[in-house]
Amino acid sequence: MKYTLGLYEKAMPNSLSIPQKLMAVKECGFDAMELSIDETDEKLARLDWDEHERDQIRTACRQSDVMISTICLSAHRRYSLGSHDGQIRELSIDILRKTIILARDLGIRIIQLAGYDVYYETGDAHTRQWFRENLKQCVEIAAAYGVVLGFETMETSFMDNISKAMRYVNEVCMPYLGVYPDLGNLTNACEMYGDDVHAEIMAGRGHLLAMHLKETVPGQYRDMQFGTGHVEFAKGIKAALSVGVRLFVAECWYAGENEWRDTLKKANAFMRTNFEIAQRDLNTL
Repeated sequence: MKYTLGLYEKAMPNSLSIPQKLMAVKECGFDAMELSIDETDEKLARLDWDEHERDQIRTACRQSDVMISTICLSAHRRYSLGSHDGQIRELSIDILRKTIILARDLGIRIIQLAGYDVYYETGDAHTRQWFRENLKQCVEIAAAYGVVLGFETMETSFMDNISKAMRYVNEVCMPYLGVYPDLGNLTNACEMYGDDVHAEIMAGRGHLLAMHLKETVPGQYRDMQFGTGHVEFAKGIKAALSVGVRLFVAECWYAGENEWRDTLKKANAFMRTNFEIAQRDLNTL
């Protein structure tokens, strides 16, 4: 069963150029890279790359034989679609519009959206309504460029599982909005609510675009080595494969270690083993 296993850009030192990161992705055994557009000014500046800079990225992908498969758009933490500040809401839509155009120009088909109405503010009925209104506008922009948006299941109660994300997917009811869940965050949410991870993945059947593979434990959502937490990767991958997901991204972070390439090679081997288990179990059903 063919699948793509990508690597989150922030798993590598930020001092590397994107062409250097693409080569490292290849060296460490991954198939693709996920580009980050986070809330920092440095990453937001990527949205203003000129045509020459965009062409350099396209060339680097061809030369490394590594595609940039997805964009993780976490800038909406700072610039939220549901913010009480109207100027921030307008900026949030503009950020997404620019991200969609960047994706189109680089040949990227999926943008992962952070499932927040607001992050640095207190949510209420107003933030939820503004989120709905602006989300619909954003999906219409994505449709015009042929780029698909997928909600990430987050660490806050607004959208920490697939069932909550599906409420908005069903409400918008357009083929350019789906769910791009994070297995680690989802596992924490299911532990908290007494739900079943497999059942949650089934709740997104037909609307799951890709999946983040991340290690977590209750109360901790990042900066963990694979295999040290409570995420059952083989079972989660098996469930995702069973509903048609074929694009996965290993999400981890560079922690300053000198031998980071060795760390990533071990992470790749860990994930490939879990895919083998998942595929074997599917074939014996």
